[in-house]
Amino acid sequence: MMDRMATRFATCKAQGRAALITFVTAGDPTVAATPAILDALVAGGADIIELGMPFTDPMADGPAIELANLRSLGSGTKTAHIFAIAADFRTRHPDTPLVLMGYANPMLVRGSDWFADQCKAAGVDGVICVDVPPEEDAELGPALRSAGIHLVRLATPTTDAKRLPAVLEGASGFLYHVSVAGITGKQQAAQANIDMAVQKLKAATDLPIAVGFGVRTPEQAAAIGRIADGVVVGSAIVDLVGSHGDAAAPFVQQFVAALSGALTANSRETAA
Repeated sequence: MMDRMATRFATCKAQGRAALITFVTAGDPTVAATPAILDALVAGGADIIELGMPFTDPMADGPAIELANLRSLGSGTKTAHIFAIAADFRTRHPDTPLVLMGYANPMLVRGSDWFADQCKAAGVDGVICVDVPPEEDAELGPALRSAGIHLVRLATPTTDAKRLPAVLEGASGFLYHVSVAGITGKQQAAQANIDMAVQKLKAATDLPIAVGFGVRTPEQAAAIGRIADGVVVGSAIVDLVGSHGDAAAPFVQQFVAALSGALTANSRETAA
C-alpha cells in the first residue's frame, strides 16, 4: 500500500518546510457541506487533513470544536456519513493524507476490526484516538496496524522521559505534540517551550513531529514550522465554518492559503 503520509512528509522536508495539517469536523455544518470545505483545505495548501468524528463529550476540545460537534450531530451526522465523506474525498484527492480524529466510543462501538476495515475501505491513512492511552493499545492498535492504518499518538508537555517510550511504542505516521496542557482553542504555549519539547521528541524518535493546540495565525504557524515537521491548525478553521456555515469554503481556503504561505516563506528564508 502506498504510504501517503510518509510521502507527503518527505516532500515537505525536501521543500524545506513543515507540513500544514488542518482539522475540520465531519458534518459541520452539514454532511452535504463538508466536501466543499475539504476541497477548500486542499486548494488552500493543506498537506494533511484531520477529519474530526463528532462526539457528544469531546473532553480534549475547547468551545470552538465542541460547538462544531454539536452542529454536526444536530444535523444528523452518523458514522456511515463520515466514512462516505472520506471515501468521496479519496476519489477526488488520491494523494492527500486523511486522518480520522476522535474518541474511542464511536470507533469501538462496533469493534476495532470493523472500524479498521471501514478506514481501509474509505482510503483513510491514519487515526488519532484521543482517549485510548498507550497502555490500552490492544483496544484499537492491532486492528489498525493489520489494516495498514497509522495510529498517530499524542505527546503532551507532561509526557516525561519515563512515559515517552510507551507513547512511541506502536505509534506511526507522525507524533502529535499537544503544545499546551489543556484543551484546544486560544491558549498557546511559549515558543521557547515548544522548541525544547520538539528537540526532546526528535531525540527520541524518527517519526515526524507535528505541533498543535492554540495555533491560530500564519505568524504562529511559521514560528512553529521552523522547528517542527508539521503544524496543526484546527479551532481557527472550525471558527470560520461556525461563522459562515454552508458558505464557509472560500473563507477557509483563503485562511489556509495564508498559513501555507507562511510555511513556504520559511523555506525561502532557509534557502536564502
